[in-house]
Amino acid sequence: STPTEASAAAVASALVVGLLVYRELKLSDLSGILKRTVISTSAIMIIIAAAALFSFLIARSGLPNEIAAWFKDMFESRIVFLLAVNILLLVVGMFIETAAAILVLAPILAPIAMAYGVDPVHFGLIIVVNLAVGMITPPLGVNLFAACAVANIPVARIIPQLIWFVLTVLAALMVITYVPAITL
Repeated sequence: STPTEASAAAVASALVVGLLVYRELKLSDLSGILKRTVISTSAIMIIIAAAALFSFLIARSGLPNEIAAWFKDMFESRIVFLLAVNILLLVVGMFIETAAAILVLAPILAPIAMAYGVDPVHFGLIIVVNLAVGMITPPLGVNLFAACAVANIPVARIIPQLIWFVLTVLAALMVITYVPAITL
């Protein structure tokens, strides 16, 4: 099954449990819940649409080729290039929604990575893992704030425990980045 089908099954299960098992939801609550869902989804889809348009325009302008030439001049080795990309993507992941970041940055960075001899599948994994790490990293890690809201605890309380987790994931990211045989 696809992630979309899995999420639909999760929503249906949550509705059944909320309405029939725990009885915390009422049918009258559903209109407000659906309204908030539509607003949240619309905001994200507008961001994704704008990012897709921006990505298309960047690709049509030839900017990726110019940036690739600049990167080739700036970073001599593949190792330094991948380190720079990791840093860039971690920072971007902290501030920008993942789908939008992928739509904007992948068309720019992928041709450059291929020019350095990086496998496209491997590079895609590097992008996704970096952005996922950014989503749990302060100051604006979206998933971090969502988890704290669900757990009803302040973000400041979770940061000391989060440091070791983030360091572990960063170590895994370095292995993913520099040992492509593991990921491919």
